[in-house]
Amino acid sequence: MFTNDQRQAERTGKYGTPRLQYLQELVNEFQSSTSQETKESLVANLANFSYDPYNYSFLRQLNVLELFLDCMTEPNEKLIEFDPANASIITQCGGIPLIIECLSSPVKNTVNYALGAIYYLCNASNKEEIMKPEVVDVINKYAVAESVSFSNLAKAILDKHLSNRN
Repeated sequence: MFTNDQRQAERTGKYGTPRLQYLQELVNEFQSSTSQETKESLVANLANFSYDPYNYSFLRQLNVLELFLDCMTEPNEKLIEFDPANASIITQCGGIPLIIECLSSPVKNTVNYALGAIYYLCNASNKEEIMKPEVVDVINKYAVAESVSFSNLAKAILDKHLSNRN
């Protein structure tokens, strides 16, 4: 069920933990945990919060989407398996154009995150939306950039999603 401020206040009560604080505690616990089982549980819990638009600003503020992307580099496949649900949410909520806009950010980390998101989000159902000629031009520029991370990510995108390119 979707939440609003009034419903959240009723559920939290006078002495309850505010949502932002609670989510921050989950993120902190995930980052400090060495137990794979605990990490799996925390990622699943955070993924559940990502279904309610009420939490979107909190999740963005806490960089939870980046945390989900970081999970994809983990050797633990159970952490990676949560990604398709997140990718679906990002796509359904109009996140693709927002990610594409981030390619022109002056902040290097934002560009890196956008390139990584494009790599993982692009699939048969949204490839036309993502791999438009103007986006491919930007990705091609990053593929020859001096920044190794930009170049590697851009080349990986082109190899994976445009393998028939010249």
